[in-house]
Amino acid sequence: MNSAERYPRCILATCPLPWDEAGSLMRDLLTAEVLGLAQAGYRRLYLFGTAGEGYAVDEARFDEASRVFLDACADANVEPMLGVISTSLPTVIGRIARAREWGVRDFQISLPSWGPLADGEVDRFFAETCGRFPDCRFLHYNLGRARRVLEPSDYARLAAAHPNLVATKQAGISSLETALALCDAAPEVRHFVGEGMFAALAPLRPCGLLISVGLVHPVRGRELYDAAIAGAETELARLRHEVEIVTQMVLRAGGEGPKMDGTYDKAIWKLHDPRFPLRLLPPYEGMSDAAFAEFRATLCREVPRWAPGSTPS
Repeated sequence: MNSAERYPRCILATCPLPWDEAGSLMRDLLTAEVLGLAQAGYRRLYLFGTAGEGYAVDEARFDEASRVFLDACADANVEPMLGVISTSLPTVIGRIARAREWGVRDFQISLPSWGPLADGEVDRFFAETCGRFPDCRFLHYNLGRARRVLEPSDYARLAAAHPNLVATKQAGISSLETALALCDAAPEVRHFVGEGMFAALAPLRPCGLLISVGLVHPVRGRELYDAAIAGAETELARLRHEVEIVTQMVLRAGGEGPKMDGTYDKAIWKLHDPRFPLRLLPPYEGMSDAAFAEFRATLCREVPRWAPGSTPS
């Protein structure tokens, strides 16, 4: 990382949350998930993105899951990040303030989603988060669910105003031209993109990898990252093609209609820990056990290099 860059170039991995039938956190499974990701070589983990149901947790669940997650990250010697999603700015501020007292300094924030924010409202939101907590670092999760997707020019303005805006998460970006413009508008900020865009963008700009489907096989996910960084075109093309196949499998297993992100991410982690439940906090519904079983069988049959437990090649 050069002196102008605010956040390391790396892989960011999410931790979906395990709930029992009563909606209580299964603390031992969350701890095992963090340790499993750490053992697989993932050093920067975050909790409470959309895959982690950050939009659905109440204050008690936020506090409990955060403390379990932070303890597990400390034991595993990995860097934790907490996501804060709410339509209420006071709730966002309160969660950041509490977590800051626990020692957290890295946060993932999303714009309030009840209505799209005007420019002045966007600036106020960042002033009340980045500006209010200057000793913390912030990643902005730029997603369509927020109803206001920030553009490269927005990030140029916000990065100039807030030195602790260190990264962005751009899971929905599909245009390489837009991704290049984003990196060029705010080059000091680390921009994280999904596997497909990372394969295209990483040889051109120092973006980070927001891993999702790549965790179907954590070793393969890291191989994709390494191949893109090294410019290993043949291996990168192979891995990118395989990720596209696996992505379609996961999406089909989720069923018809729009699904919450946790539907897919919980199924991905269940490949590694069969105890991990697929359920989401209500009213949302996760993948069925039958659909998961079919997904696992199809994966093992059609893309065996990505099957759980397959050895590196």
